[in-house]
Amino acid sequence: MELLWTVLTALVTLGILVAFHEYGHFWVARRCGVKVLRFSVGFGTPIWRTYDAEGTEYTLAAIPLGGYVRMLDEREGEVDPSELHQAFNRQSVWSRIAIVSAGPVANFLLAIFVFWILFLSGEKGMVPIVDSIEPDSPAYFAGIEVGQEITSIDGKATPTVNALSFRLLERLGDSGFIELGARYSGSDVQYSSNAPIDRWLAGVEAPNPIAGLGISLAFPTVLPIVEKTIENSPAEAAGFLSGDRIVSADGVPMANWSDWVDYVRARPGTPIAVIAARDNVDVPLTLTPVEKLSDGQAIGSIGMAVRSPEIPAESLRVFDRGPIDALWAALQRTFDLIVFTFESILKMLQGLISTANLSGPITIAQVAASSAESGWESWLGFLALLSISLGALNLLPIPILDGGHLLFYTIEAFTGRAVPERIQGWGYQMGLIMVMSLMAFALYNDFSRL
Repeated sequence: MELLWTVLTALVTLGILVAFHEYGHFWVARRCGVKVLRFSVGFGTPIWRTYDAEGTEYTLAAIPLGGYVRMLDEREGEVDPSELHQAFNRQSVWSRIAIVSAGPVANFLLAIFVFWILFLSGEKGMVPIVDSIEPDSPAYFAGIEVGQEITSIDGKATPTVNALSFRLLERLGDSGFIELGARYSGSDVQYSSNAPIDRWLAGVEAPNPIAGLGISLAFPTVLPIVEKTIENSPAEAAGFLSGDRIVSADGVPMANWSDWVDYVRARPGTPIAVIAARDNVDVPLTLTPVEKLSDGQAIGSIGMAVRSPEIPAESLRVFDRGPIDALWAALQRTFDLIVFTFESILKMLQGLISTANLSGPITIAQVAASSAESGWESWLGFLALLSISLGALNLLPIPILDGGHLLFYTIEAFTGRAVPERIQGWGYQMGLIMVMSLMAFALYNDFSRL
């Protein structure tokens, strides 16, 4: 059942993104007078098809990892003389640039719309208050103190923990200084200091930028209370129910969730005698964690989720925006993420960000499913992030991607001559090899994580 949910969620998520991307190409092509022969979501054998009044075929295909819009084009077959004016290759270079650009632009517009909806419904996040500082860390040398709120990174406001994480992620692999803004709770006095960094967290897989700065933030204590168990998991088999509080394990008191997680992870394949408080009654249960590999080490896993703690009002920052403010915030968020995506790709090519952070369809499916389980807001946020990534990656100047076509057409626009077909063909072959290699590497990372 869990696998079916993951697959269905992934199909819906990717289907929406692909449909918006291809509709961008389709809509602009129609406006430029180009005849569209097929609009396909997915590749391979069509499993559903229909036609419109203009003869365009709409299909859902068997392989849901992309899509395409096939337009009338003399390079792909003979064109009736009466339809030559509708052929893609007969359009002006600026029309072709508009048609090719429309796919990524549609993805960015989708992200803006989703963020606008989310911001209209209200945004909130934890205030980033420093709880502890690691000795000899960047934050330590910057003079940050316990109890301060981190208010900015490099002059950019960090009103929430998520905002702080994002601004720090922008500095991955950098050297020099991170400018930190801070203040004490209840004070308007702002302090500014510099944290020294040298190839900061370069090459680290799944970096934690806040921990990498040398600080931990103040969070409510997460008690060991069960929210739910996964179907067919050791926790379900042992009889755990939602609302159970883990009192002890093998006689060892469990004060918080992290104690319980550490205890389970250290005991793969070993039975654990648990006392769980249920409706003010202590219930004895026994479970045996299954063995899983994490970074090459065997750990215990039981398939149990924790109940989220109540967050005090003073630890939350709430943003209520009207339609105009929400739209402006959505535009800013989308722009920041587009820039961040391109900067991350560049740093990855420079070896400053680990290529192990590349993800393929398996990881995307898992994250899509888990975000959907967390609620519609979480899933919409992931949809917006993925839409931006799809749009940005398609703009890379790699032949076979939209960015490769844009590169050829831009050269044509400035030189007045089309790039020779022979060079374009060679470029498309190289681009295909690059894209397939990248996909293979991303899949390898996916299976490594599994």
